[in-house]
Amino acid sequence: MHPKGIQKLFCHPAWALFAAFGTYFCMYGFRKPYTAAIYSNAVFFGIDYKFLLIIAQTIGYVIAKWVGIKMVSEIKPGQRIKMLLVLIFFAEFMLLVFGIVPRPWNILCLLLNGLSLGMVFGLILGFLEGRKNTEALIAGLCASFIVSDGVSKSVGKMLLDNGVTENWMPFFAGILFLIPTLLFITMLSYVPSPSTTDIANRSARVPMQAQARWDFFMKYAPGLAGITIVYLFVTLLRSIRADFAPELWRDLGYHETPALFTQSELWVSFGVVIINGLAIFILNHYKAFRFSLFTCLGGVAILLFSVWGLHNGLGSFPFMVLIGLGVYIPYVAIHTTLFERLIAITKERANIGFLMYLVDSVGYTGYIILMLFRYATPPRDSILFLFLRICLYLGISGGSIVLYCNWYFKMKLKNNERQIIRLSPGQSSHF
Repeated sequence: MHPKGIQKLFCHPAWALFAAFGTYFCMYGFRKPYTAAIYSNAVFFGIDYKFLLIIAQTIGYVIAKWVGIKMVSEIKPGQRIKMLLVLIFFAEFMLLVFGIVPRPWNILCLLLNGLSLGMVFGLILGFLEGRKNTEALIAGLCASFIVSDGVSKSVGKMLLDNGVTENWMPFFAGILFLIPTLLFITMLSYVPSPSTTDIANRSARVPMQAQARWDFFMKYAPGLAGITIVYLFVTLLRSIRADFAPELWRDLGYHETPALFTQSELWVSFGVVIINGLAIFILNHYKAFRFSLFTCLGGVAILLFSVWGLHNGLGSFPFMVLIGLGVYIPYVAIHTTLFERLIAITKERANIGFLMYLVDSVGYTGYIILMLFRYATPPRDSILFLFLRICLYLGISGGSIVLYCNWYFKMKLKNNERQIIRLSPGQSSHF
């Protein structure tokens, strides 16, 4: 191919989308396959072994999110690829040690595995933000962790069915994903920076030092706090649904099969990408921002409907798909549009990495607290029953907070329109 043709290929949005999707999709092969195992009757220190594994990896992930507020927001573009490679290889090495070290001491390996993988998303995100098609690109990226969650469990279950032990299954799953991961990271290295047109329309995305991060947060603190709480709610639901998928399917009456995890998530990812990707067609940043807020509200409505439906004859498979849509629609909307368009509206010198790791740190910390509380007060009911109750309570609360966020940002941006909103050429105010 002619050099100009190659350069044109690298600049095509499909190249960036494929590279980002593939990299994060494969990352799940180092993170989630172990959750396909049940670890029946494995108890240490009076606590279920699988719970210890989930808590350990999530603690590592939480630490990574808090550390990532600084590291991901401050990292220079030229350092991202090197950092990605270091994190992936370290994560796989921890899975090797996990297979060698006996239970329960190998739980520390999953903590370190989570610590390394927790910063991968923010590094990939840096290649996609600040572009005219950012929403579509990040929606595709988010589809990767919806689909890959199911696929990674399917791979883990397949290895178990073929005689690989529960301790060694995560390592061999990582081996299967290693070569594709390196291929996609190589593709990421050729993704060009945003164009001058992108920068003019969306603003430059620059590394943020501590003072810049503090100033940005304080400027929009009430609204950002509301978004953070909504994100906390959907993170709790998403994590429970993902980490206890085998138990939820079992309580719903389904025989556990590798294909089951993947089939449900394919439907969820398709719906989530289509709905959130529509924001790319809304040129006015404020309209796109509000569209995303109401998308979150729609997701909450689906969540509540699915709980009602299960008690009124809705099938188990449609229930899991609808629950997935209700959880992931607002989860992905925050990733794809809310923060991207807020920066574009205000023209602040900021980046999505800072905002995403801010809400992620709170979300995963909340999940850790929820899990510890569950084991401090052992439930009499099944995982499914508890999950349904949490969906109901958080769904109602989350819907109310979304409405508050819409009101706050409408007032905030309207009152500061002349100072902070510089509309793109040809656009007019819609406040």
